[in-house]
Amino acid sequence: MAEKRDYYEVLGVRKDASADEIKKAYRKITKENHPDLHPGDKAAEERFKEANEAYEVLSDADKRKKYDQFGHAAFDPNAGFDGGGFGGFGGGFGDFSDIFSSFGDIFGFGGGAQTRNPNAPRRGESIRAQLNVSFEEAAFGCEKELNVPRVETCPDCNGTGCAPGTTPEVCPDCKGTGSVRTTQRTPFGMAQTSGPCSKCRGTGKIIHQPCKTCHGMGSVRRAKKRTVKVPAGIDDGQTISIQGAGNAGANGGPAGDLLITMIVRPHAIFERDGNSVLMEQNISFSQAALGAEVEVPTLDGKVKLTIPEGTQPGAVFRLKGKGIPYLRGSGRGDQFVSVNVVVPKGLNSRQKEALREYAAAMGEEVTKPGGIFGKKKK
Repeated sequence: MAEKRDYYEVLGVRKDASADEIKKAYRKITKENHPDLHPGDKAAEERFKEANEAYEVLSDADKRKKYDQFGHAAFDPNAGFDGGGFGGFGGGFGDFSDIFSSFGDIFGFGGGAQTRNPNAPRRGESIRAQLNVSFEEAAFGCEKELNVPRVETCPDCNGTGCAPGTTPEVCPDCKGTGSVRTTQRTPFGMAQTSGPCSKCRGTGKIIHQPCKTCHGMGSVRRAKKRTVKVPAGIDDGQTISIQGAGNAGANGGPAGDLLITMIVRPHAIFERDGNSVLMEQNISFSQAALGAEVEVPTLDGKVKLTIPEGTQPGAVFRLKGKGIPYLRGSGRGDQFVSVNVVVPKGLNSRQKEALREYAAAMGEEVTKPGGIFGKKKK
């Protein structure tokens, strides 16, 4: 199996590249290698997938930090890192207030630190995830399935951590507070400190018969398949929140939220600017000069566009209401079509003669190949 390339190398950016530089590089590569533009080209398809994988990591600040530190191993489940990008599992550090409260009232300052009740309800942590959608799915909205690993309340013990039919014992050392105070004599006088109770490990309770499902933790990690409703008009980098879909709370506390950031894949033809859709349309010289009716693609399918007589290169035409739906409101933006007048190549003798006649009628001088600057030296 081929070794993965460095994500910065894949996108062609420096390691200190800004978020905007990373996004521009990603869009350029995916547009150049879009499967719609290269049907059947496996190499282009692989470059497209590789760029999507790199952008998914480097566009997320937390994932990028882990990648910079550990490389690809940060996202390898066999490498021993919890770097899958779904933050919010706690990692075993708990609440920072537990750390600061352990200092207690040292050197006799004040009346003693207040210790958080270890058995009080606590809200679960939020989970962050990313969802890849197509240009059209972001424009019109869709429903997508997403597998989200999350912490859930153990179904067998209902979060108590005890085997069914049993209850925890209140810790006799800390009386359920989760912390104990110790007093020591120092050269400065009596010093009082407060720290986690060693008997119950700061939980305030002792479980004699742990639940076999969660091993006394009261919660389990499970991957849950969730249907996500992507709203019409969502843009790349925007985040939607699903309340209560994050990690389960502790001691009966509410669950956190699920925060999903959208990654919109570039389109082969269209670009987005706010709620406007931008595109280029090639027309011939004769269509620009004489006027014509051409078919142009839109998000709703092909429509007829009238090209007026004498249209100049770079002229922009507006298709009202053919843009992106407004995310919070009714109506849609517009589509803007910029015309590119294509100079014909490989003309036959009859076509060349017709153009020379046109040039003569316009009073233009056209030098034939092999003229003054094209003669060969004898």
